[in-house]
Amino acid sequence: MSSQPSRYTDPGATDWRLHDIVAALRQSRETTHNVRHKGRIREMPSRDALAGIVKGLQAALFPTHYGRPDLSDESIDYFVGDTLNSTLIVLAEQVRRGLLFVSDADASGDADLSAQAIQITRHFAASLPAIRALLVSDLQAAYQGDPAATSVSEILLCYPGMTAIIHYRLAHKLYELGAPVLARLISDLAHEATGIDIHPGAAIGPAFFIDHGTGVVIGETTVIGEGVRLYQAVTLGAKRFPTDESGQLLKGHARHPIVEDDVVIYAGATVLGRITIGKGSTIGGNVWLTHSVPPGSNVSQALNRND
Repeated sequence: MSSQPSRYTDPGATDWRLHDIVAALRQSRETTHNVRHKGRIREMPSRDALAGIVKGLQAALFPTHYGRPDLSDESIDYFVGDTLNSTLIVLAEQVRRGLLFVSDADASGDADLSAQAIQITRHFAASLPAIRALLVSDLQAAYQGDPAATSVSEILLCYPGMTAIIHYRLAHKLYELGAPVLARLISDLAHEATGIDIHPGAAIGPAFFIDHGTGVVIGETTVIGEGVRLYQAVTLGAKRFPTDESGQLLKGHARHPIVEDDVVIYAGATVLGRITIGKGSTIGGNVWLTHSVPPGSNVSQALNRND
C-alpha cells in the first residue's frame, strides 16, 4: 500500500454518496434485477473449493505425480486414504450446494439434500477405480500417439490435453450422478487452465487423446468412441438450435456430432450438427463439415468431400 499522502484533502471530494448507491444496488439485487436461481438461492458452490477437490482427487488417483513424490510402498495407501477422506467430505458439501439448483426443495428446510449429497458422493467415490482405468487408457493413447512424449509422467505433468481429460472424466461422473452444476464448474476450471472446453455431458470413450489442445470445443451431446484423437482448435459443435412453439431453446436436444472409433480430426476442423463420422475416418485441418461420412473416409480442406 502506498505511503504517499492522498491528494484529496477535501473530505467532500470523496463523498461518493454511498448510501444512495448501496440502496439502489440492493433494490436491483433483491427486486428489480434478481438473478438468483429460483429467486432465492444464495448458497453457491465454491470454485476455490472445487479446485481443491480436483487437486485432492488427482493426488488420490496418481499419488506420486500429483500428491507427494516421496511416498513409499508402506505410506502410499495411508496417503491415498487420508487424502480421499478429507476431499470427499468437502465434495459432499459442494454437491449439497449444487443440488439446490436442481431441486424444488426450500434451501433452508430440506434435510434430504444432505443425505442425497452423501449418497452421490459415495457413488462417485466408488467409481474412482473405473475413472482411473479410463485415464490410464487416455495416457497410453497419448504416449503411443505422440512421438514427442518421452514418458507417461511427462504427459501427466505437462500435457494440457491430459489435464482437461482428467477434469472431464471426474466432471462427467458427477454429471451422470445428478450434480450438473458442479460438473460444469469443474469443466470450466479446466477450460480456464488449458483453453480446452469439454462439456461434462459429452460421452467420450477410452483411449482419448487431445494433442496440443488449445481451442478445442466439445459440446454437450457429443458422442466420441474409442481411440479418437483431436488436435488443437477442433470444434465438435451444434449446427442449429431448435426452439419450441414459443421460441424458447430446447434443452438437451441431441445436436452435436457422433465420432466413431479410431477417428483422427486435425487442427482447426469444425464438425457441426448431429452427424456421424464413421469409424477410422480422418478429417483434415480446417475442414468445415456438416454432413455424415462413412467409415474409412478421408476428408480434406481443399476438396471437402470423401476421397
